[in-house]
Amino acid sequence: MEKTTVLFVCVHNSARSQMAEAFLRQLGDEKFEVESAGLKPGEINPLVIDVMREVGIDLSSKSTQSVFDLYKKGRLYNYVITVCDGANAQSCPLFPGISVRQNWSFEDPAGFTGTYEERLERTRQIRDQIKQDVEKFIAEVEKGEASGLFSA
Repeated sequence: MEKTTVLFVCVHNSARSQMAEAFLRQLGDEKFEVESAGLKPGEINPLVIDVMREVGIDLSSKSTQSVFDLYKKGRLYNYVITVCDGANAQSCPLFPGISVRQNWSFEDPAGFTGTYEERLERTRQIRDQIKQDVEKFIAEVEKGEASGLFSA
């Protein structure tokens, strides 16, 4: 059985795309080949490392990568899913071949203000929303109901 290939993209590949990649790896039952990348890669957000550790996922040694590097390598994906706001999603390159683009809009934890605990709580909320969307995505792909699903 051929795996469904998925690329999650956000601005810095430091929070939202990393969480989405980690959840699809954990919940996808080896049916998916998944990566994440950023438009302007940075460092993994320490809040994200903390909230993912709370659910048993260690991102502390994970690195970021550029979506443009993957594009230049000619990588092919069944799904390219942006997890940033709509304006930044439009900056994502169109990958060669047939792929379905989706946008899941989430706030960027890098912009959260307040105490560490307040920022941590808001990051937990984003984490939980991303997990729910990943679970919904897996169910839709398994049923053949994911928007724009095609046979590879």
